[in-house]
Amino acid sequence: MANLIQPKVLKGFRDFLPETEISRKDIQQTLEETFKSFGMVPIDTPVLEYTDVLLGKGSGETDKQIYRFNDHGKRDVAMRFDLTVPFARFMAAHINELYLPFKRYHISKVWRGENTQRGRYREFTQCDFDIVGVDTPEADFEILSIMHASLKALGVPDIHIHISHRGIFNAFLDHLGISDDLAEILRIVDKLAKIGEDKVLEMLTELADGDKASRILEYISAEGSFDDILGKLENLSGGPTPGSERIRIVRQMMIDCGIEELFVLNPSITRGLDYYTGIVYETFLDALPAIGSVCSGGRYNNLASIYSKTEMPGVGSSIGLDRLMAALDELGTSSSKKSLTDVLIMNMDRSLKGHYFSLATKLREAGLNAEVFLDNKKFKNQFSFAERKAIPFAVICGEDEFKENRVTLKDLNARQNFEMLTIEEAIEKIKEISG
Repeated sequence: MANLIQPKVLKGFRDFLPETEISRKDIQQTLEETFKSFGMVPIDTPVLEYTDVLLGKGSGETDKQIYRFNDHGKRDVAMRFDLTVPFARFMAAHINELYLPFKRYHISKVWRGENTQRGRYREFTQCDFDIVGVDTPEADFEILSIMHASLKALGVPDIHIHISHRGIFNAFLDHLGISDDLAEILRIVDKLAKIGEDKVLEMLTELADGDKASRILEYISAEGSFDDILGKLENLSGGPTPGSERIRIVRQMMIDCGIEELFVLNPSITRGLDYYTGIVYETFLDALPAIGSVCSGGRYNNLASIYSKTEMPGVGSSIGLDRLMAALDELGTSSSKKSLTDVLIMNMDRSLKGHYFSLATKLREAGLNAEVFLDNKKFKNQFSFAERKAIPFAVICGEDEFKENRVTLKDLNARQNFEMLTIEEAIEKIKEISG
């Protein structure tokens, strides 16, 4: 016998057993329904792109993380590391076929060769939603509204969305006279929660003198109410800016919709990627701040400029599905075990196999998911199968039931039998019990 191959999986990659995958699909369906309720439409893009397409606006850190290789045609290709950059390429390629503003959602896998940790993997699913073609406070607020509506629909408890504005930060750095180091400063500031103020100050001092580094730390550490912090940022930036005025407008819309308590003005939120130009945001669970942001994004008005001369301002956000599921599981709020099958038709008489499949067809036509047990095992084994699969109902049809054109319905959760029902009566009883 040939040596068996060990069934191993690469680090940072996972198999998903049915219970987990059912939960993932339920979450995705809820998100899709929420996205569509705001007028968003689905798109898809290839897993593989030309490397120069993906690296056009990435950061140095991102460049190191992509999965890159030469394909069979010796082309330099890479696997997408997020859904935003491919979307920018998509918009440039199809702008004449689309309408503006264009509101899309895209739920799919992406790949990054980064260090694995709690809720962070090398293959993971992102749920992106974006508005392209307008640069208005209304578009910024709508993305924030979708974030709120999505997490509410998923039953995610106790969240706060931390927002900031790259335009205010840019004006602040201009005021200090160190805007040339913007990209590196952004990457350092983005690490504040991970490495702390002392280390951030040390790294900033390597780029600017001690006084300017201290003022940057003062900016990103501003505290108080939303309005107090905004006033402090304006003072540090030399006065009001277009970015601070935009934040004020968005803030008023939050108040008008009664959701202002969910939002925190946090100037340390900068988002490390270079392509963000305006409002930026990250979402944290109050009970698990250490797990990181479960929904983040911002405005990126220049991203598509490397692919097209047409201006396509955009704003969007992304829910990290795997991190969110890890958080919900840790909090004990993930969904309980669920079956996709409503009814199991027990296989108790070999001569009635065709009849069992006929019953299954009638159940499906009535909108129920039904399956026939596919082996002639003992009842004990068939009930064990139903229990392991969390199937709530069983239909039993033996010789006596078949002669009367009847079935016995068993509620497996309540352990209650309903004998000698027509299949139509059984269907009504299932729907009645299921609510």
